[in-house]
Amino acid sequence: MRGRITQDPNPDRQARKDYWGVVLDSPTPGELARFYAALLDWEIADDAPDWVTLRAPDGVAYLGFHLNEQHVRPVWPSTAQQPQQQLHLDFEVQDLASAVEHAVELGATPADFQPQDDVRVMLDPDGHPFCLYT
Repeated sequence: MRGRITQDPNPDRQARKDYWGVVLDSPTPGELARFYAALLDWEIADDAPDWVTLRAPDGVAYLGFHLNEQHVRPVWPSTAQQPQQQLHLDFEVQDLASAVEHAVELGATPADFQPQDDVRVMLDPDGHPFCLYT
């Protein structure tokens, strides 16, 4: 991509200039960020009423949460007449049952439709789908 550093060798994560991330809309970005912080054991890096950022413990990826008071929960699986997901997050786990249990304790719900035995489609508290897989 023009204008972007793609391989910043700086060992100081705070000084790097090659961060990339995914941003989820939410009517309550702080609450959704705290859900994912607990799920992933990531730290909250920025916390404002309309924007919260989680930073991974290593690397340069982040998850952002943006205030969108008009957010409508997507439907899984998608149908033509209802709000569709725009993306979903995937997380590899070693123990699928334990990971599902932890996500549910934090406020996620398993989706009714589960397309594969080694994947669990989950819905975060705002309805965004994410997958846990082995």
